[in-house]
Amino acid sequence: MAGMMGHDFKGLVAVVTGASLGIGRATAVALGRAGADVVVNYRSHAEAADEVVQAIRDSGSRAIKVRADVSQYDEVEALVEQAVEAFGRLDVAVSNAAYSDRELFHLADLAGFRRTVDVTMWGAFHLLRASTRQMIQQGHGGVIVFVSSPHAFVPAPRAMAYNMSKAAIEHMAKTAAIELAEHRIRINIIQPGWTDTPGERKFASEETLQKAGAKIPLGRLGTPEEMAECILFLADPRNEYMTGATLLVDGGISLPWWAARGSAAPSD
Repeated sequence: MAGMMGHDFKGLVAVVTGASLGIGRATAVALGRAGADVVVNYRSHAEAADEVVQAIRDSGSRAIKVRADVSQYDEVEALVEQAVEAFGRLDVAVSNAAYSDRELFHLADLAGFRRTVDVTMWGAFHLLRASTRQMIQQGHGGVIVFVSSPHAFVPAPRAMAYNMSKAAIEHMAKTAAIELAEHRIRINIIQPGWTDTPGERKFASEETLQKAGAKIPLGRLGTPEEMAECILFLADPRNEYMTGATLLVDGGISLPWWAARGSAAPSD
């Protein structure tokens, strides 16, 4: 079944990390609807992962769930191995799993600070390395998409560990794109803006999210489905000339929002 924009992933196998909720969930389901067989990675939301697997199967594609903590390389390596054992190959990897605590860096609990870096940065590297090794072994290329964020270039306060991690992912991805071009492995990046996901409820109430969304230039939060559509665009085999590309999908939040709707620019 083709996706919203006619994506065709039939015959391809995809792994999506952090696929039980939010953007990862929407991406896994969209890949299944576009014909891919999908490995749904999760760490702590087993029932939600089951729902994603069922939705993919209902669309006519095959799916399995695999528990793995992406901060542990051996578990990510096993995740890739299980994908190949189940479906025979790996063509698409989406690095989506992330963790974040929001505290002033000089007061932050260092365990949470390190966990943010371990999951968000090292987890992305672990999937990159394990997926790359499998794709090189297969010898017919592939694509890896990193879910980054405007936090990679906007120094949002109380989010230093997350900001650092997303900035590192961007450089990691572009370096990999150069190193892997000869293997026909494409590396692309999406920077989702403020998106309406369960994870946002960790930091804000429903009322706060809706009020904040209204202040974004386009007047609302993004949806996981919108981000999934853009991830499929970056991964689509038809876009084989795209590598090292970054797609910003943020409703204009990284624009000079203070200038919108006739507001005066901030003084120096």
